[in-house]
Amino acid sequence: MSNSFAKKWGSEPGKSIFERMVGAVRPGPGLRERLIQVSYRISSLKSRLEQEAYRLQQRDKELFNKCVDALSLKDELRAKMYAAECAEVRKVASLILRSQLALEQVHLRLQTIQEFGDIAAVVAPVSRVVNAIRGQLLGVMPQVSYELSEVNETLNSIMIDAGVAVSGGIEIEATGEAQNILKEAYTVAEQRMREKFPEIPVAAEKVSIEKSKNLG
Repeated sequence: MSNSFAKKWGSEPGKSIFERMVGAVRPGPGLRERLIQVSYRISSLKSRLEQEAYRLQQRDKELFNKCVDALSLKDELRAKMYAAECAEVRKVASLILRSQLALEQVHLRLQTIQEFGDIAAVVAPVSRVVNAIRGQLLGVMPQVSYELSEVNETLNSIMIDAGVAVSGGIEIEATGEAQNILKEAYTVAEQRMREKFPEIPVAAEKVSIEKSKNLG
């Protein structure tokens, strides 16, 4: 264990080698503080995604009702226009909801590091998830994407400063864990999309049914 590593993890003079090694598996002031900052920033970004998801849901309701009204007036051309807009809004809403749910998992895992200090097992997959979300949001919410890029840089620097050498086995495990997090987020997001967004009406005879769904 290098002197710089010991300092970063806040080892105290006068302790036995064993005590220092035991202490090294718990985050010291330096890394702990940075992990808390990253966790807070992730939570803040998640809240921004939640706000955007709500805004899109309200926009979808507005377009949906206009679509229903157009169908009730037998104006199928206008109804199709609103339906197309609804579909585009829902694509973005689905992407943001998936990203939000994935960040929730990232936040939870970062909190386990603060408790157990398992840097390699947690930060590596978390970093991959953050990077994946960053790429997905680049064309939708560029500012959030940029901030996620900064978060990812911090996570990588934490691993370096903690002296974590990512071996091939850990690399594969991290990639698999990251895929599991994203897959779970996608599954839950699909379910919530079905719950929050009523089916877009495609025929005039569905108007009354769909409108009652949306109002309920």
